[in-house]
Amino acid sequence: MERHLNVPFSKDDIKDFEIGDVVYLSGVIYSARDAAHKRMIEAYENGEPFPFDIKNQTVYYLGPTPARPGAIGSAGPTTSGRMDKYTPTLLDKGLIGMIGKGRRSEGVIDSIKRNKCIYFAAVGGAGALLSKCIKASEVIAYDDLGPEAIRKLTVENLPVIVVIDSDGRNLYEECIKNL
Repeated sequence: MERHLNVPFSKDDIKDFEIGDVVYLSGVIYSARDAAHKRMIEAYENGEPFPFDIKNQTVYYLGPTPARPGAIGSAGPTTSGRMDKYTPTLLDKGLIGMIGKGRRSEGVIDSIKRNKCIYFAAVGGAGALLSKCIKASEVIAYDDLGPEAIRKLTVENLPVIVVIDSDGRNLYEECIKNL
């Protein structure tokens, strides 16, 4: 099914989404990769706030290339498994959506189910096309990390696919079962 979703969104907004649904995201999301995730968790463990209010937010696992004409350079997803050791804590604290590519650990899947969150995949190798959906990009934290700095992104019709829905159904596992 094809769906359009404004971000940020609520758990009610995604409760009927199913694996395989194509979703077009519009609104504000944040980019963060493994170095930023590590730093966010270290700050949290030291009693510091996250660099943005993560409640009902979506994070895109992305390290863009330098900007060409437009808001951002190539914006393809990175492998999500790199964030798996940090993700359950972020989901427990209010993060609701993730965009990346590849499988997730059982701990992340359990946290997705427990928190009624969602994991989307963006098409790897299509970073130049995906960047056209990013209308604005602003570094908001960890500028010293370069491409891995946290960015606030304004997106319009960013195409993603539901890979793990809020009930924990997993598109990758379903596809393997059907081979």
